[in-house]
Amino acid sequence: MFGGLGEKDTSRGFNRATQALRQTGSAIKPIAVLGPALEEKIITPITVYDDTRTTFANGYNPVDCEKELGNITVRRAVESSQNIPFVKIMEQLTPKKAVKYMENEGITTLTDADCDLPLALGGLQKGSTPLEMAAAYACIANNGKYIEPVFYTKIENSNGKVILKNKQKSKKVYSEDTAYILKNLLTQPVKGENGTAKNCKIDGFEVAAKTGTTNDNYDKWLCGFTRYYTAVTWYGFDSNETIKEGADSMANHIWTEVMNSIHKNLIKASFDKPNDVEEVIVCKDSGKCATGGCKNTYVEYFRKGTVPNEKCDQH
Repeated sequence: MFGGLGEKDTSRGFNRATQALRQTGSAIKPIAVLGPALEEKIITPITVYDDTRTTFANGYNPVDCEKELGNITVRRAVESSQNIPFVKIMEQLTPKKAVKYMENEGITTLTDADCDLPLALGGLQKGSTPLEMAAAYACIANNGKYIEPVFYTKIENSNGKVILKNKQKSKKVYSEDTAYILKNLLTQPVKGENGTAKNCKIDGFEVAAKTGTTNDNYDKWLCGFTRYYTAVTWYGFDSNETIKEGADSMANHIWTEVMNSIHKNLIKASFDKPNDVEEVIVCKDSGKCATGGCKNTYVEYFRKGTVPNEKCDQH
């Protein structure tokens, strides 16, 4: 845990990791939209959404950060963090259900006003802290189990007697299958051609990560994990100020420097696939299950019972 630039000039001062409530931007998508919608079997990685300008209830009219892409799969939407498909998923999921999942993932700052479609893109009244975001992402990394963060495990007196022991609360939020598919989807911003976290690779380790940027570039987030560690970086000013930087966010760079350092002497590792997750060959062109004529294919992952019946008809 670290926060703040400059020389320390006060004791027990403002702790940005635990106290700074910041807007999350797209970093909220995995914990508010993707995870819940996968668990509820509303989506699969190849579910297609029309990424074009849409007016939703109450005149809500979100836009993409970059260009609209038309019909795209969930995996492609995750890769470059398209906005419109995530609002469409939230509409199917319902904000009320999303809020319940987020609360189970340890987000404690939600208000009644947050129970609306903008929640899909991080439109929060108060925001969240880096610590709570890290714990929520760790829920995905821990195979769907939320574990309350603690800062000590026990306290002993001078004779070695335990006088205080900390008990961590935990709860199951997602099935192992959902957690694995979500992990795999979150590798797309790192390894995808249009990924927003391409500079967050760690040699020899599978990395899952999601970026977040708020309006006027006030906040920059990088939330990600490996088999070993989950880390979250927030980068910005205490009083909102536009961050002037290039395409590569400083949040990404800080995250990558720290994570590369702590993985230096660890055994290379990827995420473990549960036995019940099904592998299916998918056509990259159509986003449908591939037929014998498909040449541009890849392996996609599905929860048992969610493999689409529709076959590619473009070859």
